[in-house]
Amino acid sequence: MEKWGASGRCTVQEQRARWERKRACTARELLETERRYQEQLGLVATYFVGILKAKGTLRPAERQALFGPWELIYGASQELLPYLEGGHWGQGLESFCPHLELYTEFAANAERSRTTLQEQLKKNKRFRRFVRLQEGRPEFGSLHLQDLLPLPLQRLQQYENLVVALAENTGPNSPDQQQLTRAARLISETAQRVYSIGQKQKNDQHLRRVQALLSGRQAKGLTSGRWFLRQGWLLVVPPHGEPRPRMFFLFSDVLLMAKPRPPLHLLQSGTFACRALYPMAQCQLHRVFGHSGGPCGGLLSLSFPHEKLLLMCTDQEELLHWHHSLTLA
Repeated sequence: MEKWGASGRCTVQEQRARWERKRACTARELLETERRYQEQLGLVATYFVGILKAKGTLRPAERQALFGPWELIYGASQELLPYLEGGHWGQGLESFCPHLELYTEFAANAERSRTTLQEQLKKNKRFRRFVRLQEGRPEFGSLHLQDLLPLPLQRLQQYENLVVALAENTGPNSPDQQQLTRAARLISETAQRVYSIGQKQKNDQHLRRVQALLSGRQAKGLTSGRWFLRQGWLLVVPPHGEPRPRMFFLFSDVLLMAKPRPPLHLLQSGTFACRALYPMAQCQLHRVFGHSGGPCGGLLSLSFPHEKLLLMCTDQEELLHWHHSLTLA
């Protein structure tokens, strides 16, 4: 139980003791997880990268596409671990920071790595048999190669959480406080760059997926310079007649309205024909009808220079999601 001074606040000595407990706990977790991390890196480096290199099952370019700088990342962990085991946290982490660029490189290669693995497992019988054999080793504990490949990116997030906590719980008079603070800043900056790379890769996947679903002259060129926000069915309410269901794709700069192709279409069943492309920079979202929590959905009113759209959604929650996304575009 914490002891408090007469003012009801924790004394300086007690605060320092609390910092030290949190620091010791964080340092222990960093050390234990680094040992496990290095072990798993070593398994992949030995039983996959090393043996593939010796056997020639994959060409060098394919092997590089699959594993990226894996061996260099493994080497960086091998350099870091002795510092952590010796309790030289600041010195070890500061010397580790020049290797952070390897994690940015690994992140930039992540999509290529996933694609290469899928392609080789599909078309390369020797590689497929090799992977099954290696994954069956007891050292891997039923883990598959596809489970291990994201390991460095997962570890980078752990580095950020643990090193920031270690720096925050290191007293200002500690000899390694400045080193830990610098390391925490550099690791956080790298983690942010890696996150941005991952978001861009996911967005590119969405753009390619949407492009494959669409046909029509206006749908061409959708795969550059924009961010995918959401898609879904909405009812277009005309001035006269019945509402018509249309699929809408919302990007950071345009709203695309598409009509489904007939299900019995021989070549393009399941795809959509682009019917209109609305520039979001010229959109005015005037009002939302039925957003007060009722169960019956409502209407969105969008105005463009030469057209006004009245869109209906019967799902209240979906309506609110669309309204939020349209305000972000």
